[in-house]
Amino acid sequence: MNYLSVIDSNWMQKLQQKKGAIAIGLMAIILPACSYDQPQAITPATPEQQRNQVSREIVDSQIEEVTDKTDKLIGKSVTITTQPIRLIGPTSFTVNDKELFDNQNILVINATGQPFTLPSTNNIPIQITGQVRRFDLAQINQDYKLDLQTDYYRDYDDQPVIVAKSLALSPNPGELTTNPNAYYGKKLTVTGKVANINSAIAYTLDENKLLGGEDLLILHTKPQAKVKPGEQISVSGVLRPLVITELERDYNLTWDLNLRKQLEAKYRNKPVLVVTNVAP
Repeated sequence: MNYLSVIDSNWMQKLQQKKGAIAIGLMAIILPACSYDQPQAITPATPEQQRNQVSREIVDSQIEEVTDKTDKLIGKSVTITTQPIRLIGPTSFTVNDKELFDNQNILVINATGQPFTLPSTNNIPIQITGQVRRFDLAQINQDYKLDLQTDYYRDYDDQPVIVAKSLALSPNPGELTTNPNAYYGKKLTVTGKVANINSAIAYTLDENKLLGGEDLLILHTKPQAKVKPGEQISVSGVLRPLVITELERDYNLTWDLNLRKQLEAKYRNKPVLVVTNVAP
C-alpha cells in the first residue's frame, strides 16, 4: 500500500464520521421542531361528563325561564288553589304552584285583616288571591299595615311573595259531604261541576266520585246567572247544616214554598254551602 492511498483512506473515514455527526446534530434540531407542529391529542369527554354538561345547561336554562316568568307576574293579582307546605310566621306560609311559579316554593303573607288557620293536613288545598311582589319587609309592613318580624323572613328578601287579600279553604264537594263537621261555620271556596239543578238559587256540585261522598247542595241567598249541568264553577260561602228555620232567620232567602219543601225533605240537616260569590 502506498502512502497516498493510506492518506486517502483516512481522510474518507474522517469525512464520513463528520457527516454522521452533522446528520445527528441536524436531527436533534429538526425533530423537536417537528414535534411542536403536531396537533395535541384531545381526550374525549366521558359519557358521565357529557351528561353533567347537558344537565348544567338545562338547569341554567330553567333558572332563567323561571326568573323571567316570575318577573312578569310582579305587580299582578293572581288566584291559585294549592296545598300549603310550611308555616313560616304567625301570618305567613309557603305554597308551591306549578303553573305560575314552576314548582318554586312561594311565600304567602296574610293581609286579609282576618286570622287564617291552615288545615290540619296538607291534603286540603286553599285558594289564595293576592298581589305578587318582591319581598321587602319594611315596604310590605308599611303598605298593608302589618307587623312582620325580621327573624322569620331573613331568607326571603327580594324573593317573590303573594300578599293575600283573600284566603279560603278549598276542599272538594265530596270531602264536605263526607266530613262536614270539620268545616261548619268556615269560609270556603269550592270548585266542581254542576250536577242537579233545583232552581235558580239551588243546585248541587258533583262529589267527583269520592268514596262514600254525596253531591254538595249549593244555596244562593239571591238569584244568580243560570248555571248549566256539567259546567265547572267556583263558589265561595259558608258551610252550614240545612236547618230551614235558621237559614230563613239569618238570610233573606227568595225561595218559594215548593222549593223549601223539596230541600227540607231531601237535605234536612245535611251540609249546604250558603254562597256569597260565584265565578266561572
